[in-house]
Amino acid sequence: MIVHGKGDKEREVYFNTRCSLWLKRYLDERDDQEDCLFITERKPKHRMSIDMIRYIIKRVSKRAGIKKSIHPHQLRHSYATHLINNGAPLEVIQSLLGHEKSETTKIYAQLSGKLRQDFYCKYF
Repeated sequence: MIVHGKGDKEREVYFNTRCSLWLKRYLDERDDQEDCLFITERKPKHRMSIDMIRYIIKRVSKRAGIKKSIHPHQLRHSYATHLINNGAPLEVIQSLLGHEKSETTKIYAQLSGKLRQDFYCKYF
């Protein structure tokens, strides 16, 4: 899927099979001509606001029993952290996040304490 990020930059976004199936189902059931991914349920349908996305994430995380407050941007940080902790090269993470500078990606991608300890033991 092609998305438009900050500065109207295009970036390819990938999904696993399960997510792709649900997204296709969601898009097939929509009865609008909007070109954005998430839209409001009420008519006239239009792009969902960031406040509404925050509200939905808050509701879903509460239902899931997550006590900590979750924000949309934290999901980007989690995505980058999972990638680096699973061995993805920084250049790949940078490309997936659509960052121009690797320094920006380093802010997002943080090694877990366990991995830092493992690397310390391996190389020291």
